[in-house]
Amino acid sequence: MIHKIVIADDEAHITHVVSLKVSNAGHEAIVAHDGEEALELCLQHEPSLVITDLQMPYMSGLELAQKLKDNQSTKDTPVLMLTARGYALDQHELDLTNIKKVMSKPFSPREVMAIVTELLGGASEAENRNAA
Repeated sequence: MIHKIVIADDEAHITHVVSLKVSNAGHEAIVAHDGEEALELCLQHEPSLVITDLQMPYMSGLELAQKLKDNQSTKDTPVLMLTARGYALDQHELDLTNIKKVMSKPFSPREVMAIVTELLGGASEAENRNAA
């Protein structure tokens, strides 16, 4: 199954690397450069997963995750949060969202994809093709 994945980060090199890995795994990568754009894209495309940076212009990743949970069409969409090293979210903040995993930057693209696969519930199309 091809999943739509929204990738939101104001750092172009992050969205480039992550979207490339997502596409290579057989999914559709939808890139946003700030929180407001990410919210619009999520409401428009209803993705299977959102990968977002915490600190972005206009709307933080945390605010984005809260708005997704508050919206009927995206309330169950899992979120993978990317944060600057050393920045921690408290449990109360996480409880208001569907943030399922938090990763510190810098991160390994391979680690991101392992979490993406886990959050989507199994192997990607490319992995299934390679296993056949």
